Parts: sequence; structure tokens; C-alpha cells
Amino acid sequence: MKNMLVAENVTKTFDGLVAVNRVNIVVKENTFTMLIGPNGCGKTTLINCCTGILKPTSGRVLFEDIDITGWKPHEIYRVGFVRSFQIPLPFIGLTVIDNVLGAMRNPGEAPFKAPLLKKWAHVEEENMSRAMDILARVGLEKHWDLPSSALGAAQLKMLEVAKGLSSGAKLIALDEPIGGVDPASAHEILSHVSRLKEEGLTFLVVEHRIDIAAPFADYIYAMELGTLISEGPPDKVLNDPKVIEVYLGKEVEAC
Repeated sequence: MKNMLVAENVTKTFDGLVAVNRVNIVVKENTFTMLIGPNGCGKTTLINCCTGILKPTSGRVLFEDIDITGWKPHEIYRVGFVRSFQIPLPFIGLTVIDNVLGAMRNPGEAPFKAPLLKKWAHVEEENMSRAMDILARVGLEKHWDLPSSALGAAQLKMLEVAKGLSSGAKLIALDEPIGGVDPASAHEILSHVSRLKEEGLTFLVVEHRIDIAAPFADYIYAMELGTLISEGPPDKVLNDPKVIEVYLGKEVEAC
């Protein structure tokens, strides 16, 4: 099983504050890898360093053995690594299927080349068929013609995944994909993600709702104060005294 993503000694500082401190993670191909930890521990900052939103202060990031450290987000997107955000960001004025089509690479989008590309209309037809197939894979095929603003919270999360699929992603980083949705919808989202993994996609998932998400995970990394404190299969990490103390313990105290 090859490595899709490798973060080597990634560090990110902000005016002297160390948000991520020499973190090493490996995401294997066709896996559901989870990144957990309390708020402010550096999970999202690490994802941002890996996807080009932030540039690491030191360390490097490899995607399929290509050094992508410091690349811009659109450059990383082009090689097949995309991410979602905690709050879905659809094109509100577009329909569900137009959101998916908009993430595809289409030769008809070039205004000066389009008239010369006689096959662009055929490409549009193929894209429409592919978009409908993607929507079916994430459970949104019945909502294809609705404005994206009409979707519920769970459906918007899956629309983000659909947009990633339409871009040709090999690895999708999901930031709290079940945040703000009810348990039944959360299981539905993760079931779709699990099926997509079986079809060959790879996921790196940041999530707080461990009780729901952990059963779907193949491997878990736990962070605290910008550093890794545990890693391994779900049972090992969730029973690690350090994780219980700094993460699960805090969650219990807050209840």
C-alpha cells in the first residue's frame, strides 16, 4: 500500500506561537485516516500546511512522492489533493449539478479556444453524465436540479465531497464532515465516504465526534498543543491514557 501523503517534521509558527511542532504523518492509499484532538491543537493548521493554504515554517509535504511544500492551493488541486472546510462553501446561486460541473476541468471554458474545439459540446455531455454519476455516489442524485441553498447541512457536506470527486481528486481532506449534523445523517455521510474509499479514494479526516467517526477509521493520529501524542489503529489510540487525559477527558468534563 503506497503512501499518498507524507508530512515530515512540519512546523508552523505565527509570531512566535508554535501552532504545529515537527509533526510527522503518513496517509496510505485507499484509507480513512483520522486526525483528532481538542480545539486549538493544530489539526486544521496542519491540514492548511498540507493543502497550500499556509506555507510551513519548516518541514516538507509529499504527495505521491512529489514535494508539494509551499505550492499554491490550485497547484495542489491539479495533482489530485483537495480539501473541504468546516463550513461548506457551495456556489449558492447555482444548482447542485452546476456546483459539481463547475469543479470539472472543461476545455469549453477557454473563450478563445472553445470555438476551435469542435468536440467541446460532446465533452459537456460527457461531463453532465459524469456529474450525475457522482451525485448518485454521494446520495444527491434526486436533488440535482435544486439550488444548492435548498440543501440541508448533511447534504451540503456531501456536495463538497462531490465537488472533490468531480475535480479528479485522489485524496480528499475533510474538515469536520459530520459537524453540525444529527447522528443518523452523520452515519450516512461516513457510510458514503467509506464506500468511496472502497472504490479507490483516500481520505484524511479531521473530526471531533470520535464515537461516530472512529469505527470508520483505519488509522488515527491524535494531537495536543501542536504535537502528535498518539497514533495507530482506532482501538490503540482511543485507549491511550494520553489521549483519554488530554482529549476525551476534556470532552467529558465539558459535558
